[in-house]
Formats: sequence, C-alpha cells, structure tokens
Amino acid sequence: MTNRRSFLKSLAGATAGISLASGTMATEQETGDRLGEVLPKRKLGRTGEQVTMLGTGGYHIGWTTERDAQEVIEASLEGGVRFFDTAESYSSGTSEERYGKFLTPKYRDLIFLMTKSTGRDAKAVQEHLEGSLRRLKVDQIDLYQVHAIQTPEDVDNRINNGVLDVLLKAKQDGKIKYLGFTGHQNPFAHTQMLEQTKTSDIFDALLMPVNLLDASYFSFIENVMPKALDRNMGVLAMKSLADGRFFSTKKEANWTSEDPVIPNYVSIKEAMHFVWSLPVSVLISGNENATYMREKIALARSFAKLSEAEKQNLIDKVKPLALSGEIEYFKQKEV
Repeated sequence: MTNRRSFLKSLAGATAGISLASGTMATEQETGDRLGEVLPKRKLGRTGEQVTMLGTGGYHIGWTTERDAQEVIEASLEGGVRFFDTAESYSSGTSEERYGKFLTPKYRDLIFLMTKSTGRDAKAVQEHLEGSLRRLKVDQIDLYQVHAIQTPEDVDNRINNGVLDVLLKAKQDGKIKYLGFTGHQNPFAHTQMLEQTKTSDIFDALLMPVNLLDASYFSFIENVMPKALDRNMGVLAMKSLADGRFFSTKKEANWTSEDPVIPNYVSIKEAMHFVWSLPVSVLISGNENATYMREKIALARSFAKLSEAEKQNLIDKVKPLALSGEIEYFKQKEV
C-alpha cells in the first residue's frame, strides 16, 4: 500500500504540469473559437499542442446510426470538445467516413484529429493511411497511431515489418503531423515499444486504459505512465469506465451521471474525475448518442482535481473487483 501511495503522489507534480494555467486542474485555461466556449485544454506532451481534456471516441461514431453519429459530433462541438478520435478499423471505415461527412468539411480548422492503423506490415499501413486520408477528406492527420499492439513480440514484428518506416516517411511528406501508438491488452507491449524507440524517440503520444481498476490489476498507470511522462509524451486515456463493464460484468450502454458505476462503490463522476486527476492530456469517451455525450461534457465542466487521499480511497474501494480480472476483460496477461 505504501508503494502505491508513493507512486500516486509521484504523479501529482506531473499532473499539475500538463495544466495550461497555474493552480489546480479546476482552473485550467478555457478558450473560445467561432463556435463558442471550448472545454479546458491540456498540453499534449512535447508537441506544443493544446487539446481539450475530453475527446470524442470514434468507435461509437462508426456503429451507431448515422443520425446519432451526426448528433454526437454536433453535440461535441457545441459542448466545446475539439479532440476527435477514430480508426480505419472502426466499422470498416464507417467512422472515418462519417467524420469526413459531418466534421472535417466545416470544422477542420478547429479540431485535433486522430486516427490509427492496425496494419502489421508496411504495405497494410500505407494502404490504411491513404484510405483514412480519403475517407476523412483531409490532407494531413494530426496524430496517427500504431493501433492495438498486443504483446512485446507483436511490437517487434511490426517494427521488423517496416511499419515505423512507412509512418516516418508519411510524416516527412506532411501527411502526418505527430505519431503515437495504442493498446489495451498488455502494458508490457507499451513498454516494449518505448524501449524499442528510445534512441529515435519518434512517438509523441500513446493511448492506453486509465481507470480506477487499472491501478490494481496489470496496470498501465503504474508500468507505462511514468515512462511516457519521462519521455514528455502525451498520455491519452481510454476505457475510463472499463468499456462499459463498470456497470456490471455484462456490457450495458444506458446510464446517467447519477447512477453508480459499480453499484455501491463509486459514481461515474468519481471514476472520470479520478482519470482527469492523473497526468493525462485527454480522456477519450465513446458515446452512441448526443445525450450521453452531453453528460460527459458536463462531467468535464464540473471537474475538480481529487487529492491523493481521495484517489487512493477510490482505488481501495474497487480493488477486490479489480483483482478478479473480470471487469477489465480486455486485458490479457501475457508478459
């Protein structure tokens, strides 16, 4: 327990460092643009970019109805979200196509746009990149990520198959502004990618699970976050409600901000505010309709940084559930 408390305390300074204003996270800088007030922004690692603390997840944009997808995009923009995530693999390109229809034609100048490739060799990644540019209707992607790395061996194979070479060439050609990588299965895949690129330091950001359960079980927060921060990389948070499994061991989409995340344990507000109290640049949230998106925006607007004691108390509350491994079903303990 002492080691974990010390670990959380060591992240406190880094958390304050990503704020764009002095004081607590609750006083982060708020800005406006031609659409109105923008959510508070945080630094994206060493890039110099400022991104909204909440981002719109593209997975749901792909599988929900087109009308709902459009309404989620519009609610996001209206609520001050300016970070948009997607991937070529989300509904076989449908997510990107919907961004290309409802987002980028009018609002490209206002947003930070991220997409990803699951390609495991140079040829596949090149094809994915060209397809993403076409579907998104853009000339440049702000952040392009090596998507869903699974194990240290998977990392080595992708590198040996020329994936990074393709991305570096695309960045040189101006098709990509920044590079990153993602994964949700294994924190040691992330640490392997960091180790393999420590001399070139080509990555600007990484995407990983960040939630109350992760802190106690096969943890990305403990094993990956400090290394990323040492490299001054932007940390992007996903699965902050464990892909919906916070509600039960069965995925359930319907919720309101008043409902318990894990009945009788913590609230959705506490779960999301925990994540924002860590040194993450943006929490990416998937929502299949505008109502859910607006609820997440309200939680961002109400954010006040949790103390170290408050964070530890929440971790302790859910630790027995975390250690079961059932809720974070997406993790695979292959070191």
